[in-house]
Amino acid sequence: MIPFIFLAFLFALPADTFGAPTEVPVSGQTISLLRRNQSPRDVNDWGALAKSQRDNLIAKYGDPQARKRSTGYNSIVDQLYDSSYYGSLAIGTPAMSYDVILDTGSSDLWVASSSCGTSCGSIATYNPSSSSTFQNLSTAFNIQYGSGAAAGYVAQDTVQMAGFSVSSQGFAVVDEVSANMLTSPVSGLLGLGWQSLASSGQMPLWQTLASGNAWSSALFAVQFTRYTNDSSAQQLEPGGVLNMGYTNSSLYTGSIDYIDVPGTPSYWYIPLTSITVQGNSVSITSGTTAVIDTGTTNIAGPASSIQAIYAQIPNSQPATGEWAGYYSFPCSTTVNVELSFGGATWSISPADFAFTQTSSTECIGAFFEASTGAGAPSWIIGDAFLKNVYSVFRYNPPSVGFASLSSVAIAENGAGGAVPSATIGVVSAAVTNTSNAPRGHALSASLSTLFFLAFSAVLLL
Repeated sequence: MIPFIFLAFLFALPADTFGAPTEVPVSGQTISLLRRNQSPRDVNDWGALAKSQRDNLIAKYGDPQARKRSTGYNSIVDQLYDSSYYGSLAIGTPAMSYDVILDTGSSDLWVASSSCGTSCGSIATYNPSSSSTFQNLSTAFNIQYGSGAAAGYVAQDTVQMAGFSVSSQGFAVVDEVSANMLTSPVSGLLGLGWQSLASSGQMPLWQTLASGNAWSSALFAVQFTRYTNDSSAQQLEPGGVLNMGYTNSSLYTGSIDYIDVPGTPSYWYIPLTSITVQGNSVSITSGTTAVIDTGTTNIAGPASSIQAIYAQIPNSQPATGEWAGYYSFPCSTTVNVELSFGGATWSISPADFAFTQTSSTECIGAFFEASTGAGAPSWIIGDAFLKNVYSVFRYNPPSVGFASLSSVAIAENGAGGAVPSATIGVVSAAVTNTSNAPRGHALSASLSTLFFLAFSAVLLL
């Protein structure tokens, strides 16, 4: 049996497989060339054609690092007087848009599902059955935040944001969420931390884009507006911008001061080296680190350090009741705080230090006491600081950068205007997430391999 099949196989092969002689051109043989008349295209047309051919060749054969990449931006909304900031993205085929909190302090993307029920109120919800590209990974999802919890299951679908599209992006479909955790029109949360922190195990959207070379520069940046001191502010106001793949030089001045993440990235955490209040230095423990967290409104730190901060503010005192852990101080006092992370020193506006006013004379400060878990950074630096700088989150080397806000950015504080709406946008770059392929894909590949081996064995019997 073997010889017959083997001979049949050999006869089926092309002749040149065995090195059989073939006709070759005789040395010196020529082929007549016919030159065509010059095309009517002008030099600009030819230049565009030449550039197109070069770009196509580089895209096809060049270094992956040199291939065409892109940039994009997402307009942000300031919700509830600087309490949170959200952007928009789209999920599914056809794409449906959703508003999501921007949170560098976590790493999971999740949206409320159509089965969420009354706890989700009237917000826009995701319906898996309406998307032709939805894949259920059949993995439970649970995550706990300071403000509540969310639970559901892990899935994959096409996700679009700021002109970028990612196929098979992992995220969580949430059908249980704590009451009042989502305030309309927000439908979920976009974690902008690192994959090692993700409760779902999925690679975050930003990291998929950065590692997939979709961005011109492997980083993203945020600029937040301030409305907390605007008595005429509405619940929703223009909130700034999320830049993806680039830094917007019109929003900052000078250079960006980058501080490397000191270890394996999980949170965006960096050393906190000094704090001054009213010009006086506050003692902090050597080796202290801080998470830069866009999803936290205020600033949390160890009780001893928070007490030392308010000790520099005359007539401040610990707050009570639901304000436990916070401190009150006279609203008539202008409080100046500066932070340093090992490089430049950055000021917090007195308007941001005063979180809210509880009476005609008393204000609550933005710094409050909190204990973090073992091994976690002891400080959480939230929006009360981030409203004062242009913040950059860089993929490689993992680092956080700050720059002084430009007059253009500062002028947006309290300026009002139309509130950005959730949009889908035009896709300028597309990436396929390959970090967490559905288990079914891997199984199919394995079955195909086994089938081929089994078929080969039958032939050899």
